[in-house]
Amino acid sequence: MPADPRDQVFVTAPVLAGLLQGPRPPVVLCVRNPRTAEMAGAPRIPGSIDVDLPTELSSPGGGTKGSRPLPEIGALQEAARRWGIRQGDAVVVYDHDRCLVAGRGWWVLRWAGIADARLLDGGFAAWQAAGLPVATTPGTPAPGDVVLSPGHLGVLDADGAAALARQGVLLDSRVRPNYIGATVAPGQPRRGHIPGSVSAPAIDNLTEAGTFAEAETLRYLYAALGADGSQPVGVSCGAGISAAHAVAVLASIGVEASMYPGSWSAWIADPDRPVVVGGRPE
Repeated sequence: MPADPRDQVFVTAPVLAGLLQGPRPPVVLCVRNPRTAEMAGAPRIPGSIDVDLPTELSSPGGGTKGSRPLPEIGALQEAARRWGIRQGDAVVVYDHDRCLVAGRGWWVLRWAGIADARLLDGGFAAWQAAGLPVATTPGTPAPGDVVLSPGHLGVLDADGAAALARQGVLLDSRVRPNYIGATVAPGQPRRGHIPGSVSAPAIDNLTEAGTFAEAETLRYLYAALGADGSQPVGVSCGAGISAAHAVAVLASIGVEASMYPGSWSAWIADPDRPVVVGGRPE
């Protein structure tokens, strides 16, 4: 893998095009949320395989497990082999939404032990903008033989997230209105944020063109929030999607961060968990 932290996490469309012509090209996965039958004929990177976020990158949720718990490792390994991943393969993950969905795929694969998993910077739009070939049928890979194991990235539960908000930095990558919260109608989920967590919308990681901001900008952005590597960092969101995107961005600037997969959907399922409403952490 490349030595630069950014190049270990992101790959540009022209670089990916070159890798696909090499002797052992990466497996290319397109994350869909959800995957539908119509997507099988949609424009895509040639040879790419559709991955369904709700069923292949998550396990059934509910209650304090949150909306999108981590997948069971056996089921994930079976899916990864179905996608054609062999032991030692590199994997590139993309989506049609600026990696805001694909980040979940990147995180799950890294968590499961695939060391060389990268995000396509700018997603499918960047591939098209580079004038690279486009296909309208999914790839048909031979079955893979990859062996996966859990725990290669840091995971937080509710207690761990609460503690980190006090003893380190807990970032909340949801859009700011969700972080701020407000009163809700009777019977609706509470809104707001985990006490002590800091608002860090994932969308701020991106340029107007949908590519990741340059490394210096990202370092300044996260250092201003206390996430400069000098203390433990964690990320939460709504249900483990945009938080995964943020963990990838932090990794690209050399900052290690854990993720709270249950995030807000799990936090508010416990009526005893405190909720802060407003624009400040407390």
